[in-house]
Amino acid sequence: MTRNGIGIRTAQVRQQRVIGQIHVYDGAGKGKSQAALGVVLRSIGLGINTPSNSNRVLLLRFLKGPERDYDEDGAIAALQRGFPHLIDQVRTGRAEFFGPDEITAFDRSEAARGWDVAKGAIASGLYSVVVLDEINPVLDLGLLSVDEVVRTLTSKPEELEIIATGRAAPQKLLDIADLHSEMKPHHHPTATALLIEGIEIYTGAGKGKSTSALGKALQAIGRGINHPGSTRVLIMQWLKGGTGYTEDAALAALQQSYPHVIDHQRCGRDAIVWRNSRQELDYVEAERGWEIAKTAIASGLYKTIILDELNPTVDLELLPVEPIVQALLRKPRHTEIIITGRCQNQPAYFDLASIHSEVYCHKHYANQGVELKRGVDF
Repeated sequence: MTRNGIGIRTAQVRQQRVIGQIHVYDGAGKGKSQAALGVVLRSIGLGINTPSNSNRVLLLRFLKGPERDYDEDGAIAALQRGFPHLIDQVRTGRAEFFGPDEITAFDRSEAARGWDVAKGAIASGLYSVVVLDEINPVLDLGLLSVDEVVRTLTSKPEELEIIATGRAAPQKLLDIADLHSEMKPHHHPTATALLIEGIEIYTGAGKGKSTSALGKALQAIGRGINHPGSTRVLIMQWLKGGTGYTEDAALAALQQSYPHVIDHQRCGRDAIVWRNSRQELDYVEAERGWEIAKTAIASGLYKTIILDELNPTVDLELLPVEPIVQALLRKPRHTEIIITGRCQNQPAYFDLASIHSEVYCHKHYANQGVELKRGVDF
């Protein structure tokens, strides 16, 4: 059978890999650190439902010193309170941006401190995932030795997953990566001309679209926790019915503690949908999801709305484009809309995006026959 259209991997029971991979997210587009946060959310969710302590994650953040507050801080702190055995966070560096001509002894010292933590964590065997957020620009600035970092990562424990993020990843790091997704920015003159803000789109063949959206959701949830009443978050996911998605447990835990901050809905069958295998239920579920999303957008009650896998739903012709365009044009000014997923033909609402990152696939372990992994990929 010829498969036509965009098929979305589901969380159906499948083999999964044991060997950890090295992920690199770089590029000038938005979504790199968000993708790392999305993996953190999934890893914690897997750990919640796993009796052992084998799914611990370290979120090590370079160039993000503790003097500055970040939106996601509230959500991470809440997860740490609820599941202290599943997440550690370390932040190093200055709280403000600096260029190569402004490097100080403090910057070098903080980079070295962060790398000491990273080396110890990698060698310890205590973590299933180590996130090295913004290590790429640290290497580009010459604050750490590229050769030493590459040497350490290539000798990591076999099962450990490494996530490296940030602009300007050095070639030697890219050479050893099992996955390399580049976030490429696109600009839409229509959005600029109409002064449209708050619509973000993540598309492309690379890994990191839904993962970035989950990271964005975590940031918004954290903002709502830190500043009650400032934001409410809806995560609406198409083509992902059924169970087995590891982020669900972490989102449910946050929802239980902060019921006025987050709502989460899934729609669709627990099956991959291709253009030539569409069923009546696929149309019904897609429309059900859109009715929920359309109402949420118009209500003004939500400050952040994730429309995960809306693009392939439209690409599969399960939903018409024009109602989506009209709903986005009428959205409240301060409501953020994040839309994700591959598509073969860009629908008209792409012209309304104030931020559009194409996740370009340079490398993906799945293309080499390597299985996906619970708590990382889904």
